[in-house]
Amino acid sequence: MDDTQLLRYSRHILLDELGIEGQEALLSASVLMVGAGGLGSSAGLYLGSAGVGKLTVVDHDVVDATNLQRQVAHTLERIGQPKALSLLTAIAAINPDVNVVPVTQRADAALLATLVAQADVVLDCTDNFATRHAINRACFALGKPLVSGAAIRLDGQLSVYDPRDAASPCYACVFPENSGVEETRCATMGVFAPLVGIIGTMQAAEALKLASGMGSHMAGRLLMLDGRRMEWTDIRLPRLPACPVCGTRHTG
Repeated sequence: MDDTQLLRYSRHILLDELGIEGQEALLSASVLMVGAGGLGSSAGLYLGSAGVGKLTVVDHDVVDATNLQRQVAHTLERIGQPKALSLLTAIAAINPDVNVVPVTQRADAALLATLVAQADVVLDCTDNFATRHAINRACFALGKPLVSGAAIRLDGQLSVYDPRDAASPCYACVFPENSGVEETRCATMGVFAPLVGIIGTMQAAEALKLASGMGSHMAGRLLMLDGRRMEWTDIRLPRLPACPVCGTRHTG
């Protein structure tokens, strides 16, 4: 690190759990974030301000006026602009040293196979089950830790799925593809603006701990937030032997 970086990241360097070595690990880390909306706005700003070396942002959507109630990385002036590009602009205004790579296409299996392979940590900041399951499959196949967040109405959740941990479940263990759960969207159900900030910031925290070498204690746990009462529920989750993605019956 040069003198400018030592000053910029001085409050991180003062932390015994992080220090110079941890910050240098962040500066050389590659993080993939899928989704630049409510969760991705908050997560992306903190990943950028903390000095992640490379942040690849995948989002095929554009900024809309209805996004501005909660997607704090975007502005009125950038309505109609791709969200990935808007987030690049927002991060550059805070920390121009971060290499933000915007990808303005849908995250399909082929794209994820390429991008997940290049990442140290992956964040799922999306809002639909199909993409979530595609990200999960790619992360498990390539052995990359996945930080997953979700927020709808006044309810939020956070978990880390780490295929490097033999006891850690994957997303499909907890939310099977064939579960028949009805998908809910912000456009029809609404979402409390600060909730996506709370969950997105926590996603950034877990990703930074993983990328810096500090380590996360969230694998095998699902944190659920009731935003009405501001009450957290912490559930322990096992890996399911019959899971079609990570179960022993399928992975041998």
